[in-house]
Amino acid sequence: MRRLTTICTLAAAALLAGTAPAGAQPQSGIVRPASEPPYPTLHLGSELFAGNCASCHGVDGSGVNVPRAGSGSVPGAGPSLRGVGALAADFYLRTGYMPLSSIHDQPGPDRVLFSDKEIRSLVAYVASLGTGPGIPHPQPNSTLIAQGLHLFTDHCAGCHQEVAEGGFVTGALVPPLQSATPTEIAEAVRIGPYLMPRFSTRQISNAQLNAIITYVLSTRHPPNQGGWGIGNLGPVPEGIITWFLAVPLLIVVCRMLGERLHS
Repeated sequence: MRRLTTICTLAAAALLAGTAPAGAQPQSGIVRPASEPPYPTLHLGSELFAGNCASCHGVDGSGVNVPRAGSGSVPGAGPSLRGVGALAADFYLRTGYMPLSSIHDQPGPDRVLFSDKEIRSLVAYVASLGTGPGIPHPQPNSTLIAQGLHLFTDHCAGCHQEVAEGGFVTGALVPPLQSATPTEIAEAVRIGPYLMPRFSTRQISNAQLNAIITYVLSTRHPPNQGGWGIGNLGPVPEGIITWFLAVPLLIVVCRMLGERLHS
């Protein structure tokens, strides 16, 4: 009996020892080099890419293809990152769109899994894979709100709603823009993440993009000149709330008048 107890104890200890390294890894699954430099480097970016991105995007960033029955291949887990530049990498990493826990998930704003130093290193490495667009530097201006409202209504409100609170489209969720930075908004317009259309400078110029960003920023603290804003959800929900309050009140007034006339 004592021997059996000793064997069980040793087996449990071996099991704990075997699971300790796995438990030491971050729960997010992010793989980091054993020792990182104190500042962003291209080498650090290549190490982070190999540990966190290469399984979907390929060891050289050219994507992963799946062999097709017969001949040829079809696109696999991740697209090629050659030529996407710093713009796409910066957006997807800083918003938490990447890395995905599953390739079947919809990319969306999530908690950021890398430090600023690591993001800058990864962005530099992806940008080194081929010539591509750089990170934009928008310049919002308070005088552009009216123009921005017009442009946002034409290009964005159909999915993001008039007050940039997000919404639903067929097969996807549309994220709100209330916490997005001006750079992230500009990057999304040029990239077109997931189901969002991509807008070139011919469709939306940089000046027009500045106006759109200015309007989006203005929706975060709108003036409630009409009184109760109920969260600034827009005219339709505000109108529905008005009717919910007005109709019962109207019924009560009509009933009181009817009882008075009857008496």
